[in-house]
Amino acid sequence: MPVDPLKIAIKGSTQDHLPVEDVIDNVVILKDGACAMVLQLSSVNFDLLSEREQTALVYAYGGILNSLNFPVQIIIHSTAKDVTSYLKNLKEAEERQLNPLVKERITSYRKFIEETVKKNDVLSKSFYIAIPFSLLELGIKSAPSQAVSLLLPNIKKSQGLPFSKEYILEKAKASLMPKRDHLIRLFARLGLDIKPLNTKELINLFYRIYNEEVAANEKVQTLNYNSPVVSVKK
Repeated sequence: MPVDPLKIAIKGSTQDHLPVEDVIDNVVILKDGACAMVLQLSSVNFDLLSEREQTALVYAYGGILNSLNFPVQIIIHSTAKDVTSYLKNLKEAEERQLNPLVKERITSYRKFIEETVKKNDVLSKSFYIAIPFSLLELGIKSAPSQAVSLLLPNIKKSQGLPFSKEYILEKAKASLMPKRDHLIRLFARLGLDIKPLNTKELINLFYRIYNEEVAANEKVQTLNYNSPVVSVKK
């Protein structure tokens, strides 16, 4: 009976080489048993604020950080932005425009964008807050004291989860959910939009981080983090 060579080649999934064990019910479970929830935060154009508004925002942000009695990880994820389609839309708008003055303004703006892209990379920045659940909170006294680094962690050889996923998830959610709600209330006072990432959004986030070159043109379809081959739609 002939054997499919692809089935022989795939002896493990890509996820075997990553520090994340699974993503279940909006919680990231790391391979050592630590967990985290991730919240996405909107941004503020700081330069457009008045000096008084900038000062007030800095003090309010500092007040939030100083009021926390649990650790958080603040992550800024930058990705190169492809503006090809944007320039194409500008070109089409320029060709359709009948008003000479407006047409001239669109042409000038399009050339400005083209020159800017040639000189500098156009980056898209996303802001996240990760709330860690440590091994100490699981009752493992020999856990390392270092903070959890979720999105760019050190990949170490795992000895397996210390408890079942169900038990770890139950303990993690009991600890993380009140902290999540507290952060949402605090940052909402600054006028910022903040929302927890669900399971699908978390899987998409990790896919983009580890597949930067192709992720911009693909969309993850599967919700099974442990799938040997992640299904994507172009």
